[in-house]
Amino acid sequence: MDKHVIMEKIPEFAIIGHPNEGKSSVVSTLAEDDTVKISPMPGETVVCQILPVLIDGQEIIRFTDTPGFQNPRETLAWMKNYSGPDELLLKTFIDTHCNNPDFKDECELLTPVARGAGIIFVVDGSRPVRQTDRIEMEILRMTGRPRMSIVNCKGNEPVHLNQWQNEFRKHFNSIRQFNAHKATWSERIDLLESLKGVDQDWQPAIAMVIEKFKEDWKHRNRLAAAMTTEMLEHILTFTMTENIGESETFNDAKIRLQKQFIKKIEAMERLTHEKIRKLFKHNIFDCTLPSNSLLHEDLFSEKTWQFLGLSPGEVAIAAGMVGGATGVVIDVIAAGITFGVFSAIGGILGAGSALLSGRRIADITFKGVKLGKDQVKMGPVCNLQLMYILLDRMMIFHGSIINWAHSRREIDESVADDITANLKKGFSSGWNDKTKKVCSRFFQSVCTKSRFKYKKQQIREEMEQVLFSVLEKQV
Repeated sequence: MDKHVIMEKIPEFAIIGHPNEGKSSVVSTLAEDDTVKISPMPGETVVCQILPVLIDGQEIIRFTDTPGFQNPRETLAWMKNYSGPDELLLKTFIDTHCNNPDFKDECELLTPVARGAGIIFVVDGSRPVRQTDRIEMEILRMTGRPRMSIVNCKGNEPVHLNQWQNEFRKHFNSIRQFNAHKATWSERIDLLESLKGVDQDWQPAIAMVIEKFKEDWKHRNRLAAAMTTEMLEHILTFTMTENIGESETFNDAKIRLQKQFIKKIEAMERLTHEKIRKLFKHNIFDCTLPSNSLLHEDLFSEKTWQFLGLSPGEVAIAAGMVGGATGVVIDVIAAGITFGVFSAIGGILGAGSALLSGRRIADITFKGVKLGKDQVKMGPVCNLQLMYILLDRMMIFHGSIINWAHSRREIDESVADDITANLKKGFSSGWNDKTKKVCSRFFQSVCTKSRFKYKKQQIREEMEQVLFSVLEKQV
């Protein structure tokens, strides 16, 4: 079947349920839209809010957040007394009650169903079934529309799950458990897969939606891989050069430059993480990580480097620098560097390296211009282990962001950081030899001027592909 024919009618699902049962949370997570207003106060949703899901500017599915029932008992009584054609039941109800304030919410929530939307009925599985719930479920059954029920597991255990399932079997085509605040991308896809079974006529359209979701996810991961590769290139080759002030000692100048240098590198990393966050549609809320997350540690802290798989001795061994600066080195700090991990491990600078150097250029002429200032230069920190640390931190961030449901608004500090809680070493320590070989080639192409000169673009593309493959496994 032609894809364009399949998508002529956009699949729509009305999210329906009792106030404060988690309807808005479910729709926010399914639509990947963190602009949905979510409140612990019941009755916040008073009019339908349509949330279209767009991929490449094309709407592929829409979810409609609805208000809760207002007078379900009276609504059901009217429907049971209705004697007209079944297909006009909802339209007649809305036309009859649209000006009656007592049925304002019922008319509002049934409007998308009347125009053909499927139904996703949301309940809180932490409470028992009430008679009002049975009435609402019977109303939805009488609409004749395809229906799925969702037990929104607000707590860790939906203690009344069996009771809800028994009731749902009487009224719905499909039953799912779904924690809107913790649902991963895979769980969202599983829920969409279930929707295919609700109505046979919907299967082609929902299958196309799922295909587009998967293609879009791959595209995002490819972009994240490209962003990360670009960040590595910038950080590993970054240098700073500053003039030494007339009243400033060389030692004061280098300390000042060290601090600026580190801030710049950490800012590059933060900017890349920010781009990845927006790539996965977290636009409003900051997705603050738990206080125990490793990403709260500075990039150059000793804890960061040791946690990601290095003992102090291994850090020192891995810390040999590649590359060198031009000019006359008049001072190189071989130990006691005053920032972060370099202060902790000491001896990071090998022979001929130029992490930090001073340069007197008072008697040097460059392109006819006489330069007469003393300068201090820092960088590049072209260090293989730094590259792996940056990759590990990116993996931690990516894993956290893709598993942060869009309805989630705050951190639960009682829950450990799932991404790093079980890490003994960094993610990269478990990569196979083939992956590490690509990383090594990329590192050498970035940090060496002569080697791989004509293959840099090819090597970069290989690196992006490797990172894409790694990110695809983080679902």
